[in-house]
Amino acid sequence: MKKHLSSFLTCCLLIFSLTSIAQIEKAPPRAEGEGQFNRMIIRGVNLVNGTGSPMQGPCDIVVEKNKIVEIKVVGYPGVPIDPKSRPKLNPGDKELDCTGMYMLPGFVDMHGHIGGKSQGTPAEYVYKLWLGHGITTIRDPSAGNGLDWVLEQKAKSLKNEITAPRILAYTAFGMGAKETISTAEQAKAWVEENAKKGADGIKFFGARPEVIETAIKRNKELGLRSAYHHAQVDVARWNVLNSARAGLTSMEHWYGLPEALFENQTIQDYPADYNYSNEQNRFEEAGKLWKQAAKPGSKRWNEVMDELLKLDFTIDPTFNIYEANRELMLARRSEWHEEYTMPQLWRFYQPSRVSHGSYWQEWGTEQEVQWKENYKLWMAFINEYKNRGGRVTAGSDSGFIFQLYGFAYIRELELLREAGFHPLEVIRAASLKGAEALGMADKIGSIEVGKLADMVILEENPLKNLKNLYGTGAIRLTENNEVIRVGGVKYTIKDGVIYDAKKLLEDVRKIVADAKKKENFEIFQPGLEKKTGSKVQGTKE
Repeated sequence: MKKHLSSFLTCCLLIFSLTSIAQIEKAPPRAEGEGQFNRMIIRGVNLVNGTGSPMQGPCDIVVEKNKIVEIKVVGYPGVPIDPKSRPKLNPGDKELDCTGMYMLPGFVDMHGHIGGKSQGTPAEYVYKLWLGHGITTIRDPSAGNGLDWVLEQKAKSLKNEITAPRILAYTAFGMGAKETISTAEQAKAWVEENAKKGADGIKFFGARPEVIETAIKRNKELGLRSAYHHAQVDVARWNVLNSARAGLTSMEHWYGLPEALFENQTIQDYPADYNYSNEQNRFEEAGKLWKQAAKPGSKRWNEVMDELLKLDFTIDPTFNIYEANRELMLARRSEWHEEYTMPQLWRFYQPSRVSHGSYWQEWGTEQEVQWKENYKLWMAFINEYKNRGGRVTAGSDSGFIFQLYGFAYIRELELLREAGFHPLEVIRAASLKGAEALGMADKIGSIEVGKLADMVILEENPLKNLKNLYGTGAIRLTENNEVIRVGGVKYTIKDGVIYDAKKLLEDVRKIVADAKKKENFEIFQPGLEKKTGSKVQGTKE
């Protein structure tokens, strides 16, 4: 099995500087979904509209092609609905009976890598996992298959020619440049060319301060938005506050935020033998970082938060992508891996000294405890930021560290709940707040008249249990002492097209089953591989 570069940052800086990028298989022409319809009425839903409003229902929702044109409360819970109170069904209209079901806005994944050759995930597989979990819009940070590739898929998705969420392409800074961008002039020229090519924004990792400042400011002047993974190799001279002041739209993960909160130091307390290219060093020491920052409620804590709030800054925490750091077995043994994780993706996750996100050399109780404490402080900042009016969004960063497309996004919603978000705040972060950060709140992000018909419909109440959103559902014990599975998204409506979400996930299961059969592959656990003859299952010769 071929190994990869020692860190995702290094990988990005090397790969994105090339004009030719290894690409995954594009999505085939759309063979799923019904619609758009000239007029469609969705009957009897309990509506959670994404604005923070409590649930209302039963409601009838009227859609014309891809636009919501009417939302009407047609009765009361537990009371028969008077047919006279309902929007009239005309000849040729589509009627979707969702009586007693729950409707949410389509979800926005603010950190949705489509995946690359290393993950071995064809686009169809990724898109169906996303749509199968109600994700109707994604921001592809870095455009890892190349900008032209992503823009082509974006255009087809907009026309509903492929089964895919709405796609926004955020190019990695410097992608396609013939030489390293080392001056402000070069940065300005690259940003302008990137805009001309049709990118929706830029994702930054790090560079010299004058280069980054020029790039962020010029990008904003051109009307584009931006994201930033503040990599440790540059964060000592440019942290989240610097980016926010320059006009950055959103920070990704949490890098650069503790550094902005330092009081008694200016650099992370690295051991003398620390090497950023050593993944064990990088992630073990990161688990100690929030304890080095200003304490909750302190003067510095409030100063940083106040300034970020004033700048209308967006935080996209991606809690889930680091969860293996605090609960490795939980992430590694998640029940969906068996039937939904592709063989190459599973291999990519495995322990390795030279592959990012394929777990570190030695990870035990001490490291997990440090990360649990890290999460408490990190979540405290994020929750308070939300409480004080800050914008927090939901992003998954799947395809790394045992996190699977779609499933990991629902886990992100659970972690926002753990951080202190009310379930209605979780849904708002997953929908309207993401739409605001993308500059698309006039089109998507909530169920309101005039907006696009992006909707998630399920039979179980997600506000009572967010696990109802998982493709594998939630476990329930019946009165007869029988174990059943309930939930899972029933319908994902994207741009007025109705998708059977469970059928999409069945398609994914078949893609995975066929790949396993072709390779004679079975899921294995590190160091516990089953041996058949002389070949170790889970390896590829």
